[in-house]
Parts: sequence; structure tokens; C-alpha cells
Amino acid sequence: MIYLEAEHFVRAPEWTWYILFYFFFAGLAGGAYVLGSLLRLSGDARDEPAARVAFLVSLPATLICPILLTADLNASWMRFWHMMVNTTPGDAGLNFKYWSPMSVGVWGLLLFGFFVGISALDAWLRNRGSFGLLPMAVNRVFNVLGSLVGIFIASYTGVLISVSNQPVWSDTWALGGLFLASGLSGSAALLGWLARHRRAAQPAAGAFVRAERVFLLLELVLIVAFVLTLVPAGTLGRAFGFPWILLWALALLCVLPWLRSRERTRSAVAADGTVAAPARVVVAPGLILTTLALISVLAIRAAVIFSAQ
Repeated sequence: MIYLEAEHFVRAPEWTWYILFYFFFAGLAGGAYVLGSLLRLSGDARDEPAARVAFLVSLPATLICPILLTADLNASWMRFWHMMVNTTPGDAGLNFKYWSPMSVGVWGLLLFGFFVGISALDAWLRNRGSFGLLPMAVNRVFNVLGSLVGIFIASYTGVLISVSNQPVWSDTWALGGLFLASGLSGSAALLGWLARHRRAAQPAAGAFVRAERVFLLLELVLIVAFVLTLVPAGTLGRAFGFPWILLWALALLCVLPWLRSRERTRSAVAADGTVAAPARVVVAPGLILTTLALISVLAIRAAVIFSAQ
């Protein structure tokens, strides 16, 4: 039987890298699903292949989350369902505690898995030339509902630790928003790179790049808010002391290249040989730039998680 710990930690939870990567993949899964839904809701048929890429990416990122979560509890991933069902004789039933962020998060992950599974299967079928599982009008409504859960999944990990009694975590309100913005930023970078290598999805690559820059700026604002809220609590030195300052420096250095403009001027040549007027286009990121963005997402979570333990 796996018992859910109370959300208020009397002592440091001593989380390991399992939780670090759980937070990382939860952010990417939720971010990818939200971005895919936004593309589909735009109504531009050219964006539909990229939206399907986003839904397919969210599936493996979601599936690995319960494996990492149960591994941190030193239990088999096949026993993840014990977090939702109490099997104690005489007290069997659903193990849902609305007052516990951990319990709500586990059930949220299950619900999000439902939306991701349906959307990913629908995307796979449409990529094969099928009609998909749901009519497109119904699909859009389904994606909106799934995105609401996706936003929750990407941000609740920050909320979970904020309601603890641990120094740093409980001294700020910014972690939920920071984890959400960071997850969206990393997802946009990853999807922009994947769209670059899928011909049908290439028209939307620029949209992912622009979205990454917006979420990155929001992320930087929330980091400033994080710093400012720790000052009166007297825990700024703990969060940004050695060696955690190295992780924060790594996170910021990795995003600096993204602050440069990705717009380039290109001229198109028509079939008759005439040259069209130069146009401004957004260049999709390469593997190195994408990797830097993902390292930044991971470094921020590592700095937040381990500095408070």
C-alpha cells in the first residue's frame, strides 16, 4: 500500500532526481498539449500538422510521470494505482483527498492522461489519412478542456511545494507560475525543432519560436518575483547560495541565445525565375538551441527543489 504524504513537510522530503524529472516531464507534457490546442483553435489548416505533433509529444512525456513518481516512493510503477485506490481491508475505496495537493495532483495526472491518450490517438489516425476519433468541432472543445487540465499539470508541482513548510518553497507565491511558464517555454522550443523536421508542420515552426520568446520573458519576470519574495523572508541566500547559484546561472546562460531575434530576410524565387520582394521569416531552432532551452527548464527545477532540502 502506498500512502500519500501530507502536503506540509515537517522535515525535508529528501526528494531525488526522480522527482526532478517528474517535474520536468510534467511541465513539458502540459505545455505541449496547451500549445497544440492553441494551434488547432487558431483555425488555420496549415497549423494542424504541427498541432498533431504537439499532442503526440505530450503522450510519452505524460506516461513517464507516474513511473518517476512511484520510483521516488521506492515502489514499482505498476502500483501507481494504489495512490488512487485504498486497498486496506475494511477501508477500501477511492483514495481522494481534496485537501491534499499531492492527492489532487495524482488524480489530475490520471485525468490529463485521458485527454492526452485520446488526442494522441486521434493525431496518429489523422496522420495516417484517417478521419480521427472525434469530429474536428468536438475535438476543439475536447482540447480546450484538456488544456485546462494541462495548465494544472504544468503548474501544480510548483503549487505543491509552495504549500509546504519548507524554507524557500513556502516563502513565495511565484513557483506555480514559474513552473508553468518554464514548461511552456521548453515545450515551445522542442516543438519548434520537431516542426522544422516535419515538412507538413514547418509552417507553424515560427509560431513556436515566437511563443517560446513570450513565455521566456514571462519566466524571467517570475524569477524576479521569486527573488523579491524571498528577500523579506530571509531565505534568498539559501535559494541562491553555492552551489545553487551555478544552476541559476546555467539556466540564464542557456536562454540568452533565445533573446536574439530569430527573424531573417529571405527572397523567394518563383517558377518563372522572377524574384519576389524580400520577406521576414522566423527561423526554427536547431538541436543545440533546443537542448539549451530544455537544460534551462531542468536547471530551474533542480535549483528550486534541492536548495530547500
